[in-house]
Amino acid sequence: MTITANAPAGTQRSVLDALEAESIHIIREVLAEFEKPGLLFSGGKDSVVVLHLLAKAVAPLRVPIPVVHIDTGHNFAEVLNFRDSVVEKYGLNLVVGSVQEYIDRGELTELPDGTRNRLQTRVLLDTIENNEFDVVFGGARRDEDKARAKERILSLRDEFGVWDPRNQRPEIWSLYNGRHEPDWHVRAFPISNWTERDIWAYIQRENIELPPIYFAHRRQVFERDGMWRALTPVSQPNEDEQVIIKQVRYRTVGDASCTGAVLSAADTVEKVLDELAIATLTERGATRADDRISAAGMEDRKTEGYF
Repeated sequence: MTITANAPAGTQRSVLDALEAESIHIIREVLAEFEKPGLLFSGGKDSVVVLHLLAKAVAPLRVPIPVVHIDTGHNFAEVLNFRDSVVEKYGLNLVVGSVQEYIDRGELTELPDGTRNRLQTRVLLDTIENNEFDVVFGGARRDEDKARAKERILSLRDEFGVWDPRNQRPEIWSLYNGRHEPDWHVRAFPISNWTERDIWAYIQRENIELPPIYFAHRRQVFERDGMWRALTPVSQPNEDEQVIIKQVRYRTVGDASCTGAVLSAADTVEKVLDELAIATLTERGATRADDRISAAGMEDRKTEGYF
C-alpha cells in the first residue's frame, strides 16, 4: 500500500513509513519545545511502540528522558517483568508512582468493586507535579475510544490536571503549539493517528518485543459480563462463576482486576494480524471493564486527569 500512486519512482512510502515519520516529527518537536519531558510507560504494546519511536528519534543517542509507570499493584506479573527488562535494555531512568503506597498512607481508599484503575489518576498527577514534568508522552490512539478520538496530539491539562474537550487548539499543517500556563502541563500523543492493526504491523516490521500475554497461551479464567477474566489474587470468581482453562491472549494490558482476555489461537504476530482483520470491536471496547461503566466512561476519567 502506498500514500500516492503518482509519486516519482523510488520515492513512494508505505503507510507505516508515513506514520513513523509523523510520530518521529512530533517527538522531536516536543523534545525541542519542552524543558522536562517524560514518557508514560505501562509495558503495553502502544507505550512500547512509542519508546521504540523515541529511540529512533534521538538515535544514535540513548533515550534522554525518564519513563513513568503508575503501578496500581494489580498489574500482570508478566508485564512488570517485561517493563524491568526494557528499562535495563535501554538504560532508562524509571520513575514509579505506587497506588499501594497511597492506600497504605491513607491518602486513597480502595473502591467497592476492588479495582484500582480510577485510583491511578491522583498518583499520576502527583508524579507529574513532583517530578516537574511539563509534558509527558502517552500511547493513546484515536481509534481506541470516542473520547480519545476528539483529543489533540498535544493535549493541554490545567493546574488540576483536567482535560477540557472544549478548550483545544487547532493542529493544522503539522504545527503543534505547546505553549501553556506555568502550572499547567501537556500530554503528547505521537501515535494518535495509528490504528491497532498499524501498531501490530509495525511491531512485525520492526521486530519489537512484547510481553508474552499478548500472544495465545493457556490460562485459568472465568467468565464475567461477557469477558474472560484471569484467575489472580486480585481477580477472583464469584460463587456462580466457574474457573476453567482456556487458550486466550490479551489485546490490551491493564489491571488484572478489570481487563479481560479474548479466546485466541494467535501465538505469533502474523496470526494476530489475521485475527484483527476480522475484529469488530476495539481492544478497549472488547476487553476493558473500566470502560463499560458508562457511555462516557473514558471521557469522564480524562476530564479528571486520567491518561
